[in-house]
This record gives sequence, structure tokens and C-alpha cells, in this order.
Amino acid sequence: MSNLSLVTTFILMGIPHAPALDTTLFEIFLVIYALTVVGNLLILLVIRVDSNLHTPMYYFLANLSFIDMWFSTVTVPKMLMTFVSPRGRAISFHSCVAQLYSSHFLGSTGCFLYTVISYDRYLAISYPLRYSSMMNGRTCALLASSTWLSGSLHSAVQTILTFRLPYCGPNQIQHYFCDAPPILKLACADTSVNEIVIFIDIGVMASGCFLLIALSYVSIVCSILKIRTSEGRRRAFQTCTSHCIVVLCFFGPGLFIYLRPGSKNTVDGVVAVFYTVLTPLLNPVVCTLRNKEVRRALFKLRDKTLSQSK
Repeated sequence: MSNLSLVTTFILMGIPHAPALDTTLFEIFLVIYALTVVGNLLILLVIRVDSNLHTPMYYFLANLSFIDMWFSTVTVPKMLMTFVSPRGRAISFHSCVAQLYSSHFLGSTGCFLYTVISYDRYLAISYPLRYSSMMNGRTCALLASSTWLSGSLHSAVQTILTFRLPYCGPNQIQHYFCDAPPILKLACADTSVNEIVIFIDIGVMASGCFLLIALSYVSIVCSILKIRTSEGRRRAFQTCTSHCIVVLCFFGPGLFIYLRPGSKNTVDGVVAVFYTVLTPLLNPVVCTLRNKEVRRALFKLRDKTLSQSK
């Protein structure tokens, strides 16, 4: 971090909106946040206690639920405070550093994890007989650990590049959380190198992951079309469609914000809501709760809880 940084507190300007909507937006995002945390915690609990869900797919989905829960927690509570009072908009310099690191860490780890999940589905559908040996416990742990390690390294690069610059003047961040593009606009130095590195770093990471996911699903579709039974094809398509919906909601806004030339504060703030607020809610709803095995496990857990309470 640069010793020239004179700014000790940043002001988060929040989502652009009319002041009259403060209470309404606060209530909407509070409900979404509560549902996100409860939904993902429920998924983690069910996968933990039901032995039928101790499979590679649910192992990776449990990791994703953990990421989504904390990704939402890193950004949404502070956003809610911007609706409550002007004092809630303030964030200290070091808290801003921590928020940027955490959001990029969890976001990039999720990006890598989506790629791993698509690879897992490719192996399960294309090589059903060899799947259990190819995706054993050690392989799953190695793949999951790699996503977390890669995410931490990526985030460290972004955070160091952003906060090595001096911040000595304006302190109003035109966003609802500390992110690199709006923060760089406040730097008292040339940011062209940072912008190029961020463009290349995030561009290579996100585009590479998205390309690998697309290739996996092209191969999956080809394998599904070879399945003889209509029920088998339907189940395979249903699983993949759910994952594709969440992937598009996550990658689409991210690529739009970080890879287009220039940055429009109002547009970026609204688009970022999709991958920081809505996508963490979509994972338990679309990817998991629509699954018959998970619903069956939830009913079993409910019945067990009710029987113990009597």
C-alpha cells in the first residue's frame, strides 16, 4: 500500500435511486439477502447430513453455496446501510481494502468453481461407467482447493494493484461496494497500467472459464443426444439447463462491467446487482432446490426434525 494515501475514509454513493425509494429498496434487498443466507445454509446442512448427497456434484455445489453466502455477505449488508443514513455510506480505507479483496476472492473462486462443475457434469454424462474412478475424493479435493488458491492469488493481484496508488483527493466511490474500476477513478496518479492489467487479468480469467464451460456443454449436449431413453435425456438436460442459467447470470454482468471500454457509474452499479445479489440467491433456488434428490433430502430432514421435537 502506498504511504502517499491521504484518504482515510471513502464514501459509498450506493445504487443510483430517488431518495423516496430508500425504505422500499432496503426492504427488498434485506429480504433477498435473508433468503440467500438461509437458502445456502439449508443447502450446506442438507448436503452435510444426507449421505445420498455425498457425491462430487453436491460436494462442488456445497462449495458454491458457501461462496454465494459469503459473497452476498461481503457486499449486501454495507449496501443496506447506504439506504439507512448518510453515515452508513462511510467505509474506512482498510475496510475498503478488505471488501475489495474479499469480493474478488469469492467472485473469482466462484468463476473457477463454475468451470469445475461443468467439467464434472461433462465427465458424469459422457463417461458414466468411469466417472466414479475419474472423479474420486482426492480429485474433488484437489480441484476445489485449486479454485480457492487461484481465487486468492487473483484477488491479491487486483487488490495490490488498486491500493498501491495514492488516494489524496476525492473520496466518493460511485458504487455500493469497493470495486476496482470506481476506486481507480479517485487515484491521484496515472491508472492506465492498472486498467490494462485488470482488463487482461479479468479478461483472460473470465473469458477462459466461460470458453471452457461452453466447450463442456457442447460436449455434454452431444453426449445427451446419444442417450437412448427420453427420461435420461430429460434429466440430463434439466441439470445442465439449471447450471447454464446461473452461469449466464454470473458471467454476463461481470464481463459487461470489466471488459468493455470505459465505465459508466450508473450502469455498472445496476448491472453489478445481478452477480452480487441475485446470482447468490439463484444458486440454491435454480441449481439445487429444483433437484428431486435435494427436495427428498429436505423432506427427510424436516420429518426427522419434527419427530425429534415430539
